[in-house]
Amino acid sequence: MSKAKLLVVEDDPNLGDILKEYLEMKGYEPTLCRDGEEGWNKFKKDKYDLCLLDIMMPKKDGFTLAKEIKKVQEDLPVLFLTAKNQKDDIIEGLKIGADDYLTKPFSMEELLLRITAILRRTQKSTEINALKTYTFGDFVLHYDEQFIDGPNGKHKLTSKENELIRLLASEINKLVNRSHALKQIWGDDSYFNARSMDVYLSKIRKILKDDPKVQIITIHGEGFKLIVGEG
Repeated sequence: MSKAKLLVVEDDPNLGDILKEYLEMKGYEPTLCRDGEEGWNKFKKDKYDLCLLDIMMPKKDGFTLAKEIKKVQEDLPVLFLTAKNQKDDIIEGLKIGADDYLTKPFSMEELLLRITAILRRTQKSTEINALKTYTFGDFVLHYDEQFIDGPNGKHKLTSKENELIRLLASEINKLVNRSHALKQIWGDDSYFNARSMDVYLSKIRKILKDDPKVQIITIHGEGFKLIVGEG
């Protein structure tokens, strides 16, 4: 079983080093960043299972970083670490979509319990949400069998086409961030992989021409949407 990857953003050098060492000892794979800007750059380059974010940080505070992360990957869990214990901060964190909140000083054992609980909850949610079929317009994606059924019959899909259609079909009429799609399906958002994804999107568009109510639109500089109109 692969180690859970944690993005740890903490500007206190002593606490940061202790967190990294402790989490490694407990079988996790933490990436330690010293400020919010570094945290954002690391997030864009890799995939993580959980973020531990300090709130008061230089260059970019934890709330701002969490908002940016959630725009790209809404379901990525966030646990805030803070020296404050103010109600306003807790409310602000919850509005952003924080999964938990830990006030300094805290015990490492308590942190470990919180991390374990969040990962167990989110992984269970992911399993529940892994649908086998997705319906949009006159199409049905049979994800497990890797084909799409449409007005003109069945279309066998490659694994990348299958993953890409599922990602789009799970976010109908919503923006799918380009970088997020690349990281989730190809592993990173390199130029080569981006060109590869464009080729697959072109192939998928040809299949979707069978139903004029369904189309993929590109939002330049952001991503794309699977639009399903009224029939």
